[in-house]
Amino acid sequence: MRSPLRAAAALAAVAALVTGCSSADAWSEPHASPTPVGALGPGFVDPSASPTPEATVTPRPGSWDDVHPPAGYRVVLVTAGHDRPTTALVTAVRDWAREEDVDLRTVTADDPSRYVAALTRAMDMGPDLVVTAGNDLVDPLAAISPSHLAQHFLVVGAELAEPTENVTAADWTGASFRGEGLGMSSAYDARSFTAARCAAAVRAGVAAVLSDLTGIVLWLDDVA
Repeated sequence: MRSPLRAAAALAAVAALVTGCSSADAWSEPHASPTPVGALGPGFVDPSASPTPEATVTPRPGSWDDVHPPAGYRVVLVTAGHDRPTTALVTAVRDWAREEDVDLRTVTADDPSRYVAALTRAMDMGPDLVVTAGNDLVDPLAAISPSHLAQHFLVVGAELAEPTENVTAADWTGASFRGEGLGMSSAYDARSFTAARCAAAVRAGVAAVLSDLTGIVLWLDDVA
């Protein structure tokens, strides 16, 4: 017969296991569509005309500052590469998630033959938003995003040549990689991936997605 102490320990172990599974599977629970906390400020877009699909807009710096994700916002960051620009973007996403108390998970894609699988894995988690960081993910994303229009994507520090309505990008002159064999822009400058600009790309991009301004490119040349 079990002693009371051993029985209590067994129950505690089971409780810990259940709690761990519950935490790991939290995203499988029903989840309301996210709505923004706050609203875009003047100058983000022209209020008299909504941007057309694939349009490039130049939001006024700071016009996105009052928009925040709701509690429980689920984001998966997919990253490929260890170059300085990608590292700066990853840091910006993680800093933003921590400051906004976002539920962030990360998928690291190290094998070029598995880039599409990494994006698929991210979608399978059931996030509100998938954020990509790294030029190597541009073409794989362009290949799969048209088949998953219900999933929102945000590309930071790059853009798709022909984005579908579910892909939003935050880009600038020193970044502007578009994939599809177009090569690197002659204006590409790794030094342009400053902490301030990368942070602005994340915040402006998320603000656009939460405000239903998707399928566009946010041009951030005015951010230092």
